[in-house]
Amino acid sequence: MPLLHWLTRDEDIHRAIQAPYRLLEETPALSYGDQDTGNTLIQGDNLDALKALLPYYAGKVKCICIDPPYNTKSAFEHYDDNLEHTQWLAMIYPRLELLGSFLSEDGSIWVSMDDNEAHYLKVIMDEIFGRKNFVANVLWQKRTSPDARLKLGAAHDHVIVFCKDSNKQNFNKVPLTAEKAANFKNPDNDPKGPWASTDFTGQTGHATPSQFYTIKTPAGKLYPPPKGRCWALNEETFYKLVEQGRVWFGKDGTAKPRLKRYLSEVEGVTAWTWWANTEVGHNQESKKEINELFGSDNAFDTPKPERLIQRILQIATNENDLVLDSFLGSGTTAAVAHKMGRRYIGIELGDHADTHCVPRLRKVIDGEQGGISTAVGWKGGGGFRFYRLGQPVFDEIGHVSPGIRFAPLAAHLWFVETGFPFSGQAESPLLGSHDGTAYYLLYNGILGDKRPNGGNVLTSKTLATLPQFDGPKVVFGGGCRLSAERLKQERITFRQIPYEIKAR
Repeated sequence: MPLLHWLTRDEDIHRAIQAPYRLLEETPALSYGDQDTGNTLIQGDNLDALKALLPYYAGKVKCICIDPPYNTKSAFEHYDDNLEHTQWLAMIYPRLELLGSFLSEDGSIWVSMDDNEAHYLKVIMDEIFGRKNFVANVLWQKRTSPDARLKLGAAHDHVIVFCKDSNKQNFNKVPLTAEKAANFKNPDNDPKGPWASTDFTGQTGHATPSQFYTIKTPAGKLYPPPKGRCWALNEETFYKLVEQGRVWFGKDGTAKPRLKRYLSEVEGVTAWTWWANTEVGHNQESKKEINELFGSDNAFDTPKPERLIQRILQIATNENDLVLDSFLGSGTTAAVAHKMGRRYIGIELGDHADTHCVPRLRKVIDGEQGGISTAVGWKGGGGFRFYRLGQPVFDEIGHVSPGIRFAPLAAHLWFVETGFPFSGQAESPLLGSHDGTAYYLLYNGILGDKRPNGGNVLTSKTLATLPQFDGPKVVFGGGCRLSAERLKQERITFRQIPYEIKAR
């Protein structure tokens, strides 16, 4: 497959691996509401923040929805969108690479972009996610009228969509709009309620002989299949539908048959790639939403309308699924996810993480009624925890940094050893078992000895106190006093901290 090349590519494709694994430190003063919802806001560089989250959330995110800098060569108050093209590529590649590790097997990623970088973005995502996992390039009509200042003004933005595994992709249908629901009528007073008619013909490529027959209407008119077409169903099935009142022959019973599709049975419509601003909002709508939240003097420069994010989450997620936005901006994705009953993680580097995102989510929790609130029946509730990036778990030479607690080191070791996120309580030296092997960590007095190195050495006495496991074991610790023969007998592989820990 052809690859995109740029000046610093060789360095940039390894940047995600080289990013330090850092602690996340909660700021209780900025957390709000119910603290046990699992909703998380993080202030800090999103590359480092994603690396810190990976041991806990790898493979668990149903939908990634991001709106990264467009590289429009413009300067905005709240962030710098004037990156030179190579710098933009250097920024986006490692972040997309890390984001791919978060997706669940049936997950998807939706990336907003305009024409400045959209086509380069598609090539990079082909490389990272695989061309076979490309889903669509959605065009969102962001304007309501042409920009008179330009000879050929852009009417749309792109939303490029990839899935984790094309064999497991399963998107939801989009609920009917009031406009589309109005197309369902009941001219014959059908007891099943309003309906719309659909064509009853089909293509002949895979047709069987049973789909070629002449239909007789209630008024006696005969209809063979149209030239080059067949009937959609065989004759027996068709006349069963007639008996059920599910076929429409026109008011006088002479029209070509059409099938009834009842409004009560419609779960939604299949989404397509043209999203009109009448359905999902536009720039003026999003500007109005943000002005109402923060005032025109403190508004965010380039927000997305809540209806646009709602459409994405309607298609890609269900209630209680986990949504991730690592370019959170003014907090639109988190706000919409919250109102729709999804869990979320939002990451933002700038000061507006606490000047915009936190106040916005607090208003949502308090029952704010802007955006999609009325449409989804939002009344308030829930909560989130706010974190900032702390010190790296490992120093510049790969040793565990002083003061690192047991839990983050346990999560890191579990993830790099198994490839799966850590879901334990980190209250025991036994972290868990994976593929028939148990993993233990002797660190920071987990066995009750609070001396600096107490209990970190594997001895016969220490081994006797460890939770039992009948199978091979990997033990991380500061030292080992057991002989090679004893280790073999106990089926233990010992790895010394810090020398045998993969720091990144």
